[in-house]
Amino acid sequence: MRIFMVISTSIPPEEGIGFYAFNLSKNLIKKGHTVTIATRGNFKYETYEFEGITIIKAPFIPLYPFHVNIHKFFMNKIFGDIHDQFDIVHIHTPLTLPIKTTLPIVCTIHNTVIANVRFVKINNLKSLSHILLSRISYSLISDLIEKSKIITTVSNSVAEDIKKYYGVKNPLVLGNGVDLELFKPNEENHKENCILFVGRISYVKGVNDLVECARILSKKYNIVFTLAGKGELEHKIQKLIELENLQKNIRLVGQVPRERLIPMYQNAKIFLLPSYYEGLPTVLLEAMACGLPVVATNVSGCRDVISHGYNGLLVPPKSPMKMAQEIINILENPELENILRKNARKTVEEKYSWDIISNKYLECYNSALSA
Repeated sequence: MRIFMVISTSIPPEEGIGFYAFNLSKNLIKKGHTVTIATRGNFKYETYEFEGITIIKAPFIPLYPFHVNIHKFFMNKIFGDIHDQFDIVHIHTPLTLPIKTTLPIVCTIHNTVIANVRFVKINNLKSLSHILLSRISYSLISDLIEKSKIITTVSNSVAEDIKKYYGVKNPLVLGNGVDLELFKPNEENHKENCILFVGRISYVKGVNDLVECARILSKKYNIVFTLAGKGELEHKIQKLIELENLQKNIRLVGQVPRERLIPMYQNAKIFLLPSYYEGLPTVLLEAMACGLPVVATNVSGCRDVISHGYNGLLVPPKSPMKMAQEIINILENPELENILRKNARKTVEEKYSWDIISNKYLECYNSALSA
């Protein structure tokens, strides 16, 4: 099968959807298929090979508010010239435009964007841009849904949002995946007295609650919270850390390359995800694949994966005191820690390997081709 995959993010990948498309493509190639990924570039057309995948970068000119239509023009022109080389088109969204084609389209909606707007506080131009972005995304996703043979998504929570906001009756929930050869426990590594967070430093990720949780725990425990990621709240969180005199308890380390992130998972004591909303977070699956005990908020994608007390612990969102209590529960209960470590890895092996996820997509492709 020859697959033309369209995304809006860069390859080599730098974040969620990029890694998703890249890992899915690698596994499809292992199974004898060919994949081309098309994405936005700069001002000129580029094409190159990356780990067996043909990458096409269509020109992207940031001339707002006309950038979408300009990029669509270039993407359609490029695809029109090579259309006959493919059997199916797979588009990952949000913020990815539908292309003009007679081939069947499989669409994967990773995030509706509009659901996230509930957590945006309009107090500056950045927050206002999130609102405008959600409007653009809504139009693009609506158009893509209309043109697609099959609608898929990564979690039950996103599926519910698709039903609510777009009226799609039965989106297929295919899940997210992890490279189990890269993300795995390393028993030889020294377990640092560290609580690890990986993600955007933003309001929706609950980082304010994380700081309060650290303040509570710092009174009794000598433990360090490490925050890996960047985002619009970095400056405010740094100021809050200084205000609460928590410089020895919280480290902001910025965006961390994947090769450095793996030993951080392997060496940490606990993974903390205090989000107010999630699709199906890749970082959660990566942490679990490394056998890391997880404390996460009982929201959307987290509860798709975690069974409380079996492979992780769930707490209500916006509850730093409860987070602290569950972290203490793990710190003072080695038996519970070992149970969570073992079952976290087991869960990912049984449900979230890329081999399993890619097989589900091959079934979708075949269904779309035979429909």
